[in-house]
Amino acid sequence: MAETTTNILIVGVGGQGVLLASEILSLLALESGLDVKKSEVHGMSQRGGVVSSHVRIGKKVFSPTINHAEADVLLSFEVAECIRALPWLKPGGTVITSHTQLVPPVTTIGKFSYPDDPIALLKEHAPNAKDVDADTIASELGNPRLVNTILLGVLSHSLEIPESLWLDVIRKRVPPKFVDLNLKAFESGRALTFENIKTG
Repeated sequence: MAETTTNILIVGVGGQGVLLASEILSLLALESGLDVKKSEVHGMSQRGGVVSSHVRIGKKVFSPTINHAEADVLLSFEVAECIRALPWLKPGGTVITSHTQLVPPVTTIGKFSYPDDPIALLKEHAPNAKDVDADTIASELGNPRLVNTILLGVLSHSLEIPESLWLDVIRKRVPPKFVDLNLKAFESGRALTFENIKTG
């Protein structure tokens, strides 16, 4: 990963922890001795608007933004936002998404039509997408706001960074009272394999 730039696009809606996930990835890169640049887009985050973050990691990174069709990884906390972000993914790129469905306010004024079956629609365009029932895992752990850390656990297999460093960074970036839960969430995501992540 140090010889080339790895482009990670994170998408979701306000309140899902997109920005925390990008901060964890950025600190992870720095503590690995790599350069990192990130760029964030805040929608109407307080009202469930779109939030996205571009994270670029490499030996030397010059620009904070990812161009269309150049994301190596699309990490999505909401499945319809995953579909909308697919044009940013490069051919052969990795898609990791939660099953989470949060219908945005714009649907009520006709600006966006939410898919009837977003997972099926996603698979039409990205058949190898790793779609994770992160809501169920988070519920079993006792906190619905753990989806982001669960998916970071899944993502960890795509980056050549030791698990111990991931855990150290989570301890540093997550509020102390939530550290143990987030470590469990990360391990739950990391424990999933391609075979037992739902793929259709």
